[in-house]
Amino acid sequence: MVGLLVLVGLAVLAMPVLLIVALVSVSGLKRRVATLEAQVAQLRAARAAAPAPAPASQAAGAPVVDEGPTLADLLRDAAPPPRATPAPVQAAPGRTAGPPPIPPAPQAPTPTPTPTPAAPHIPPRPPRPAAPARPDFATRAVRAVQRWFTVGNVPVKIGMLVLFAGVAALLKYGADQGWFTLPPELRLAGVAAAALGALVFAWRKRESNRVFALSLQGGAIGVLLLVVFAAFKIFGLMPVGAAFALSIALVAGAGMLAVLQDAKALAVFALLAGFLAPIWLSTGSGNHVALFSYYAVLNAAIVGIAWYKSWRLLNLLGFVFTFGIGTAWGLFDYAPEKYGTTQPFLALFFVFYLLIPLLFARRQPASRRDFIDGCLVFGMPLVAFSLQAGLMRGGTFADSRLPLAFCALGLGVLYAGLAWLLHRRRNYDVLAQSYALLAVGFATLAVPLALSAQATACVFALEGAALVWLGLKQSRLLPQLTGAGLQMAAALAFSLARADAWSSGGFEATAHPMFANAPFMSALLIALAGLASAWSYRGRLGAVAGLYYLWGLAWWLGNGVIEIERYLSHRDEPDAMLAFAALTGWLAAEAHRRRPSSALAWTTLAALACAVPLAIWQSDVHQQPFAGHGVWAWLAYAVLGVRSLLCLRDSEHRLAGAGQFVWWLVWPMVASLLMAWLPDWLQGMGQGWTAGLIALPWLVVVALALFRWGWLSAPLGERFDGWRTPLLGVLFAALALWWVGSLFVAGGAAPLPWIPVVNPLELAQLAVLVLLLRWWVPEDRSLPPAKIVLLSSMAFVWVTSVVLHAVHHWGGVPWNGGLLAGSLAQTSLTVVWSVLGVLGWVIGSRRGQRMLWLGGAVLMGVVLVKLVSVDRQHLGNLLGIGSFIAYGLLCTVVGYLAPAPPRRIETEEATA
Repeated sequence: MVGLLVLVGLAVLAMPVLLIVALVSVSGLKRRVATLEAQVAQLRAARAAAPAPAPASQAAGAPVVDEGPTLADLLRDAAPPPRATPAPVQAAPGRTAGPPPIPPAPQAPTPTPTPTPAAPHIPPRPPRPAAPARPDFATRAVRAVQRWFTVGNVPVKIGMLVLFAGVAALLKYGADQGWFTLPPELRLAGVAAAALGALVFAWRKRESNRVFALSLQGGAIGVLLLVVFAAFKIFGLMPVGAAFALSIALVAGAGMLAVLQDAKALAVFALLAGFLAPIWLSTGSGNHVALFSYYAVLNAAIVGIAWYKSWRLLNLLGFVFTFGIGTAWGLFDYAPEKYGTTQPFLALFFVFYLLIPLLFARRQPASRRDFIDGCLVFGMPLVAFSLQAGLMRGGTFADSRLPLAFCALGLGVLYAGLAWLLHRRRNYDVLAQSYALLAVGFATLAVPLALSAQATACVFALEGAALVWLGLKQSRLLPQLTGAGLQMAAALAFSLARADAWSSGGFEATAHPMFANAPFMSALLIALAGLASAWSYRGRLGAVAGLYYLWGLAWWLGNGVIEIERYLSHRDEPDAMLAFAALTGWLAAEAHRRRPSSALAWTTLAALACAVPLAIWQSDVHQQPFAGHGVWAWLAYAVLGVRSLLCLRDSEHRLAGAGQFVWWLVWPMVASLLMAWLPDWLQGMGQGWTAGLIALPWLVVVALALFRWGWLSAPLGERFDGWRTPLLGVLFAALALWWVGSLFVAGGAAPLPWIPVVNPLELAQLAVLVLLLRWWVPEDRSLPPAKIVLLSSMAFVWVTSVVLHAVHHWGGVPWNGGLLAGSLAQTSLTVVWSVLGVLGWVIGSRRGQRMLWLGGAVLMGVVLVKLVSVDRQHLGNLLGIGSFIAYGLLCTVVGYLAPAPPRRIETEEATA
C-alpha cells in the first residue's frame, strides 16, 4: 500500500515538466504568429506602393486654386526697390490687382561707436609713515596698572577686590575653626542672597552709575561662584553635576552681562573671581578633575565672549591663568597614573585657545586683520606642546618618543590646514603665514622625535623623491638618477637593519604600539617616496611611472601585511587584511578620480576582488565571515567599496564596469558563507536547509538582475547595461555547479517534515530552472532548440532526483550507493518516467507538436530498455511486477489516444 501511495505522489511531480512543455508550446505559437504578421505587413506595403488615382476634380479640369505667393515671390517682394519711381503695374486680365507697393522704410543711421573712456589716473600711494617706537613690555605693564588704579571708580574696584578676598578668607577660616553655628546651607544661602541683591541693585544702576554698577556686578557674580564652589568642595552640600551646572550658568550670565553692556571690566572681574575661587577654597584633596572641569567652563565662557567682542585682555588673562595653574599643578602634583584624566583637559584647552585668535582676527576690521594676537598664536602651541611632553614623561610613554612625535606631526598638519584655509580668504595673510611657520616647525620637530638613527636614514627616500621631482622640473637626468639611487639605498639599508633586528630578537611587538613604531613609519616613508615619484612621472614617462608605482605599492602592501601579522592574533588577521585591502582600494580610487590612471584603477579592482579569498579565510578561522571583528571589516569594505565605485564612475574609466561586476559577485559569495554556517549554529536543521540557504543569495541576485536591473546597475547606471549578460552568465555558472552538487545531497528538511518539491533543497533547485527559463525565454522571442533540449534534460534530471529523494525519505531507503539497487527506487523511476513519456506522447499528438511526441516516445523506449535490463531482476516482488503492469497500461492508453506522431505536413500548413 505504501508503494502505491508513493507512486501516486510521484505522478504529481510531472507538473513542472508540463509547465516547461507548455512554455515551449507558447513560444512556438508566438513564432507562427510573428510569421503571419510579417506576411500581412508585406501585403500592406505592396498595396501602399501602387500609384494612387488622380482626384476627380483634376480629372474634370477644375480650376486650380491659387495657394498664395511662392517662396520666390516672397524673396522678390522683400528685395529693396530701385531708386527710380516705378511705373504703375496694370493688373493682368483675369486676376485681381495686388496692393500698391509699400514705400521703402528710411534707413537708420549707422550708430557711431561710443569711445571707451580712458582709465582714470591713480596717483601713486604715498609711502607709509614709519610706525612710532613702542615702549617695552615693562613700561606698558606699569602704565596698565597705573591706569587701572587711576581711571574710573577706583575705590569700588579696590573695595570689591578686598571684600572678595576677605569674604573668601572668612568663609574658609570660619569653616576650619567651626565658628558658624548655623547649618552650612543657611550660611551659604545668606551669602548667595546678599550677592543676588547686590547684582540686582547693580543692574538697576547700570545707566546712572555705569562704572560702579559694572564693578559691583562682577564682584557679585564672583561671590556666587565662591558659594557654589564652597557648597560643592568644602561642605559637600551639592553634587558635582549641580555645581557644574550652576557654574556654567553663572559664568555664562557674567559673559552675557558683559556683552550686553559692552563692559570689559565686568568680564575681567568675573574671570578673576572664577579663576581664584578654587585656589582660595582648596582643601588639598587634589581633585584635579573637578578643578579642570571648572576651568573648562570658564574658558568656554571666554570663547563665547570672544565670538562677540575682541577683548584681548580677557583672552590673555584666561590663557595665563589656565596654563599657569595647569603648569604649577603638573610640576607639584602630576603622576603618570593621572594621564588618562588629564590629557582630555589639555586637548580641550588647546582647542579653546586655538579658536580665540581666529575669533579675535575675525572681529577686527578688514584693514586691520594683519594685527594678530601673537602671544596666543605663538605662545599657546609652544606651552601646550611642552605640557604634552611633561604628561608623556613617565608611564607607558617613558621608553618611546614616538607618541610625542605623532603629537608634533599632528600639530603640523593642523596648522598647515589652517594656513591653507586662511590663505584662500582675504585679509588673513599674516595669520596664515604665522600658521604656516608653526606647521613647518612642528613637522620638522616630528622627524627626530619619531625616528631612530636607523629609521632616520629612510628620510633619504623622501629626499630622493624630491630630487626626482626637481630633476623633472629642470629636465636634468642626473638628479633623477640620484633620487632613484637614494630610494634604493634607503630601502636596502632598512631591509638589512630589520633583518638584523629580527634575527637578534631586538623588536618586541608588545613594547611598541601598532602602526606607531619606527619600523612601520620607516617603511611607510619608503612607500610614500616611491608613490610620489610615480606621481611626478605621470604624463611624461609612463613606463618609469609604472615602475615607481609598483615599487611604492609593494612597500605599502608589505608593510601593512607585516604589521598585521606581527601584532594581531591568527583569528583577527583576515579581518584586518580585509579592512586594509578596502583602504588600499579606496585610496587608489580617490587618486584615480583626480588624475585617472589604469594602474590605480587596477589596484582598486584587485582590492575589491581579494575579498573573496579573504572571506574564505575568515570562514576557515572563525566559521563565518562576520564573526569576531569581521562585521566591522565588512562594514568598512562596504562603505569604502561604494565610494571606490563612485570614484571609478566619475572618472569614466573602462574598468568601472569590471569593478561593479566583481562587487556583485563578492556579496552573494559572502552571504552564502554566512548561510552555510547558520543551520549549524541553530542546530537540529537538516542538510537540505544548508544547501538551500547556500543558493539563496545567488538566487536573489539573479532575480534582481532579471526583474530589477536598475537596483544592480547603480551607481554606473546605463553604462553597466553591457555587463548584464556576463554577470548573469557567471551567476548561473555558479548556480549550475551548486545545482549539480545538490543532486547528491540527502536534503533533509528537519525540523519540518519532508514533502516532495516543497522542501528547501528542491525549491532552490526548481528556482534555478525557472530563473534560467526566464532568462532564456524573454517575451519577444522563442527558445532555440538546443536550449529546449538542455532545459528538458535538466528538468528530467530534477524529477528523477525528486523521485529518489522521495524513496529515501518516505520509503526509508538509506541515501547511499545501494539506493538505486532497490526495487522501490527502480519501480518508482519506471512509473514516473512512463507517466512523463505518456504525457509527452499525448500532448504532442493533440497539439500537433511532433518534437514533443518524439521526446515522449524516446523516453518510453528508454523505460522499456530499463525494464528489460534492470527491472526484470525484481519480478519476484510486487514492486517489480507493478512496474511492468504500469508500463503496459500506460502504453495501452497511449495507443488509444495517440497511436502515431502528428503529420509533418499539418505542422507546415499551420505555419504557412
